[in-house]
Amino acid sequence: MIPVSTLARGPLSGINPVAKLGAAFLIAIPLIATIDWVSAFTALVLGIPLIAMSGLSWRGFWIRTLPVWIAAPLAAVSIALYGERGGAVHFHWGLMTVSDMSLELAAATFFRVLAIARPGIALFSAVDPPDHADGLAQLAKLPARFVLGALGGLRMVGLLVDDWRELEAARRVRGVADRGRIRRVIGMAFSLIVLAIRRGSHLATAMESRAFGASEKRTWARESPWGAREWILMAAGLAISVIALTVTTATGHLNVILGR
Repeated sequence: MIPVSTLARGPLSGINPVAKLGAAFLIAIPLIATIDWVSAFTALVLGIPLIAMSGLSWRGFWIRTLPVWIAAPLAAVSIALYGERGGAVHFHWGLMTVSDMSLELAAATFFRVLAIARPGIALFSAVDPPDHADGLAQLAKLPARFVLGALGGLRMVGLLVDDWRELEAARRVRGVADRGRIRRVIGMAFSLIVLAIRRGSHLATAMESRAFGASEKRTWARESPWGAREWILMAAGLAISVIALTVTTATGHLNVILGR
């Protein structure tokens, strides 16, 4: 779990996480329903202000988005080589064919991956898990038992790293960690799973004893607020989707997946 003190702080940091989730979903709608590069590129450009308002430093931005910058080109290359054929063929060898159509689909895939992932990273860079859980249970009306259980499990993720280090140190003390690296990793992974199951059982028992599984309507220590800023963020997400669809329709590049 990310400590609150290390979260990015910007104009978006105080907005309800449910609104951020809704805005990210609205932005992703045209990118999921279409497969053209114009709508994806438009949404990508319009999402830049969200990144600027997230409060992320340049270093933090590049670190958080590094997997996206790796995945997007790899996905584009695979589509360019094995995508739908059409138009002039520029390269052909075996199963690999690079044509005008596959290159266009590759560009669309590249921009779509970036346009879907970057707003999510910007919006959720300043989300505290307890605040997110409060919003999902109070505003989105998800089952409190499921939300609180997931929050409890998320809090335990950081302990897995400590458990792994303790297991490794214990094995080295007993002299069983110097040989057979593959066997050592498999054994430690099995031990880690056993520890995780035991800790999960203890956590479930503790939560049950505190009436987290009761069927009665529960109260909340903190209210999850929803106001003008949340509506503005949702409207911004909807505006990005509408503008992206309008631009790609006006330029004649609209390519709806469901209609294929």
